[in-house]
Amino acid sequence: MSFSVSCDDGATKARAGKLRTAHGAVETPCFMPVATKASVKTLASGELLELGFEAIICNALVLYLKPGVEVIARQGGLHRFMNFHRTIFTDSGGFQALRREFRPEFTRRGIAFRSPFDNSRHLFSPELCIAVQEALGSDVAMTLDDCPPYGEARERYVESVARTTRWARQCRATHSCDEQQLFAIAQGGTFPDLRRESAEQLARLEFDGYGIGGLSIGEPHDLMLEMLEVSISALPEEKPRYLMGLGSPVEVLEAIARGVDVFDSAFPTRNARHSAVYTREGKYSITKAKHLRSDAPLEEGCTCYTCRNYTRAYVSHLMRSGEALGMRLVTLHNLHFMQRLMRDARRAIRRGEFAEFVEDFTRRFRRAGNG
Repeated sequence: MSFSVSCDDGATKARAGKLRTAHGAVETPCFMPVATKASVKTLASGELLELGFEAIICNALVLYLKPGVEVIARQGGLHRFMNFHRTIFTDSGGFQALRREFRPEFTRRGIAFRSPFDNSRHLFSPELCIAVQEALGSDVAMTLDDCPPYGEARERYVESVARTTRWARQCRATHSCDEQQLFAIAQGGTFPDLRRESAEQLARLEFDGYGIGGLSIGEPHDLMLEMLEVSISALPEEKPRYLMGLGSPVEVLEAIARGVDVFDSAFPTRNARHSAVYTREGKYSITKAKHLRSDAPLEEGCTCYTCRNYTRAYVSHLMRSGEALGMRLVTLHNLHFMQRLMRDARRAIRRGEFAEFVEDFTRRFRRAGNG
């Protein structure tokens, strides 16, 4: 199990590589669909494989609460439970546990919260975080982190960096599964010195890879890119870099140009369920009346299942009628789009043409004011 970079783009910091895990190799840069509850909404695991996805991400905290780790462990772990036998990441759940509906409180041992499912009380410690992820059997586990919302006072981010490093150290000391890689998550908000401090502290602990958290959560676009660059500059070049929660196509390419290898986001699938269709020429709403009269596919030239078999008129009818099949068909298309985007990005990096690829894609995608 390792990570290797096979090609660097000359004009940018983009790199093509391969992340090897216990369940196979993942070509990078890669995008992971989000399967929070061991399911990418509206799709079966086999369809993700048909789309070509080599990795997905589930949420350890959510699965710990429902259906419970024992249920999944009894089935032989996450891979068998959801019948997906490629790479699975598990997010620690620190970001979710700090949401208002969890009513979180920091204690000396971890995060105390109430389950939004049944109001039961829990204490999620770094040790429990690792035990849960080892029991789930994911290929890549994430350390427990403290991710404040955007716009907090500096003191809150100082506290977050210290707590995130302390928890990362505890997670590393607890982790004992040789078949499972462990990634730490750098924080620091929008303060360059704190970003650098967090990344440097975690780099010294020598994890298998590094997540970059606390970005794309409401901060201005240019500030997000600036903080990303600061974090990357302090992380080891030989380890994979994973920008958590970013799924806007143009922003993904901008992050790749700065050296990011792995992405995840519910953005493409959530947008699909709300009628937004991704194409090379931008995104549009399939529920607009004009599409009811169109016998064209969702995107001209697309080879996804939806575009090969159905017209805009049919998919528009389904979405306007609230039919689940409509959400499913747009989800298939949007994930095909993201997979194609990653494949094209890797090809452009290998050819030394990534800067031109990003410029051309961005111009076309935003032509009609889409972003």
